[in-house]
Amino acid sequence: MSAENDRIFGSIITRLINKQNLSREETRQTFLSVLNNETTEMQQGAFLAALTSKGETEQEVAGAWEAIYEADTVKVKFSNAVPVVDNSGTGMDTFKTFNISTAASIIAASQGIPMARHGSRAITSVCGTVDMAEALGVDVDCTADVVAKSIETSGIGLFNGMSPHIHPNALGRILSQIYFGSTLNIAASLANPALPNIGVRGVYSREMVMPVARVMKEVGYKNAIVLHGTVDGTDLGMDEASVCGKTYCAHLTESGDIHEFEISPADFGMGRGSRDELSHANDIQSETKRFTELMNNKSNGPRKEAALLNAGLIFYVAGKSKDINDGISIAADALESGNAFNTLEQWVSAQSSDSEKGLQKLYSYLNY
Repeated sequence: MSAENDRIFGSIITRLINKQNLSREETRQTFLSVLNNETTEMQQGAFLAALTSKGETEQEVAGAWEAIYEADTVKVKFSNAVPVVDNSGTGMDTFKTFNISTAASIIAASQGIPMARHGSRAITSVCGTVDMAEALGVDVDCTADVVAKSIETSGIGLFNGMSPHIHPNALGRILSQIYFGSTLNIAASLANPALPNIGVRGVYSREMVMPVARVMKEVGYKNAIVLHGTVDGTDLGMDEASVCGKTYCAHLTESGDIHEFEISPADFGMGRGSRDELSHANDIQSETKRFTELMNNKSNGPRKEAALLNAGLIFYVAGKSKDINDGISIAADALESGNAFNTLEQWVSAQSSDSEKGLQKLYSYLNY
């Protein structure tokens, strides 16, 4: 660190406070300073807050993504040219549900869609993507190559966004210290080692739907849906498609066009249960039991509906269904036939340093 670097960094913060936008390259350089810890932590936090408060442009988020992907992301290659798909959220939403995206991803993988997930531990809840996978028996501290092999052999793998095996320099340090939604949540979630160009991405606010869709186009996505779900009668929101209120979506198509649309649970004969059933349990063990019951098709109601709706969106964006409703039907067949639970077993076995121990952990929840 130097006084000159701090002065330059401070001038960037001042520009953001004055609502001035940065170029993609300026943002990339500033995020590189954050990742390399080249200024004080106070200034790093002020920068993230000021950029978030101003409202990020797609060029700014793309610059942040570029810095993270280039400087702090391990890259992987697959033995075959499989078009992998991502399904993740930014976190930091106001309605804390069970881990819907993990359930949806397992269902999608069970029907032949290679899911290259990229997530982190929870900051404001008990069941983040990494927490849930770990509780199920998945090795979340493995190398990126192990994850890539898991995707190839079981259809699904999870890159731990807070692991030094995936982001070796700084990302875990920063994400573990901030408790508000920021540009970093969006850009970091896009820094997937597998670099997928198809995906479903949830965001923490409705205002971020179109900007993130434009960012995904900017960084190379060819087909993607960005969404934010709501809860009827409240100001609560979630980074998942909702079965208790409207979901606001933006669809990036292969032509490069982006169009907005809305869906409601009633469109699919859903949404008759209580929203409280979507909330996660107070401890990870109880939540994992409920999750395994869902994946073993022993759970009905809003949880099952949420998993099917979000999986249906994956099938649709991956070109495996003609529309969302058809995707939901495919998802229901996968869950009710047992294929989804079989895929969960295969994932635990494949992404593991000790597959027998991992499976024992998974099976322990069936009789918990």
